[in-house]
Amino acid sequence: MTFKAPDSLAEQIAHHLAERIIRGELKARERIQEQKVTQALNVSRGSVREALLILERRHLIVIPPRRGAQVAELTPHNVKSLYALVMELYILLGKAVADSWQVEADLAPFLQIQQRLQDSLQREDIDGFVESSFDIMRAAFPFCDNPYLQETVENLLPAISRTYHLALERRKSEMAQFLNTFAALLQAIISRDHQAIRHVLLGYGEHNCQLVLAALADA
Repeated sequence: MTFKAPDSLAEQIAHHLAERIIRGELKARERIQEQKVTQALNVSRGSVREALLILERRHLIVIPPRRGAQVAELTPHNVKSLYALVMELYILLGKAVADSWQVEADLAPFLQIQQRLQDSLQREDIDGFVESSFDIMRAAFPFCDNPYLQETVENLLPAISRTYHLALERRKSEMAQFLNTFAALLQAIISRDHQAIRHVLLGYGEHNCQLVLAALADA
C-alpha cells in the first residue's frame, strides 16, 4: 500500500489502523505489532510508532509498558465515561451555534448534512451515515471560538465512531431515530433554546449509550 494523501505519513497510517479498529477488524486486546504494520504498509518503523501514539491519544489503543500496543477494550465503564464526557462537549457546541448564527444561510451546512444522512438511511449505508453524523460537529466548530474544545472533540470522535458502528450494525433502525433527534436539535438551535439543546443531546446520549452497552452484552 502506498500513501499519497496530503496528511502526514503517520496520520495516514493512524487513519488506516483506526478504520480497522472502528469496523471491528482489529479486536479488543489484539496486539498491533510494529514490524508487521511496517512490512504490510511499506513504511518506516518510526512512522508506525508515531501513528500508534496518535491512536493512543484518540483512545483506540493502549500501550502498556514493555508489552507493546494493543486495541483498547470497550468496557461498560469506558462506554459510560466516554458518553458522559462527549455529550457535555456536544452541548457546548450546540449552544455556541445557537448563540452565534445570524442568518438562515449560516445553518445551510447543517441542512446539507441532514440531506446526506437521509440519503445514507435510504441506502442503508452505515459508514456514510456515521461519517455524516460527525460532520455535524465539524460544521459547528466555526461557531465556537474554542480551539481546546475542537481538539478534544476531534480526538474523541474515533472512539465514539467505534461505538456507533457497534450499535448500528445490530440495529439499523437507529439511523431513523438519529435523524429525528437531529431534527429536534436543529429546531432547538434555531430557537436559541439552551435548555432544549441540553435535553435533546442528553436524551440521545443516554439512548445511544444503552444501545452500545446492549451490543457489548450480546457480543
